[in-house]
Amino acid sequence: MQKDMKISVFEVVGSPLCVASNDGQKVYERLATAFHAGRRVALSFHNATILTSAFLNAAIGQLYGTFSEEQIRSLLKVEDVEPDDLPLLKRVVDTAKLYFKDPQRFDQAVRETLEDENDDT
Repeated sequence: MQKDMKISVFEVVGSPLCVASNDGQKVYERLATAFHAGRRVALSFHNATILTSAFLNAAIGQLYGTFSEEQIRSLLKVEDVEPDDLPLLKRVVDTAKLYFKDPQRFDQAVRETLEDENDDT
């Protein structure tokens, strides 16, 4: 097995603002490449000052569509996340797990919810 590696979101994004899904996609691609090679990754959020769900969904959430929860748990270590950002990261991960467990059912529930909201207006 190859050595562990570290990915800095600050270096990948080139900014402390981790807000855009296309920047999250860059992080995802590096993580996926490492995971396919069986490498463990420490994902560092050092110097990242702003995180959004769009960024985290692209960077981490979509991993659950490609890799099992067990693989992600054994290969990914998240470091240097600000305490204020932990609930957002947890929500993104929890939502991704639910979504990728049954994407069609999840999409249907969202559609029904949106239809109900439109009926109320």
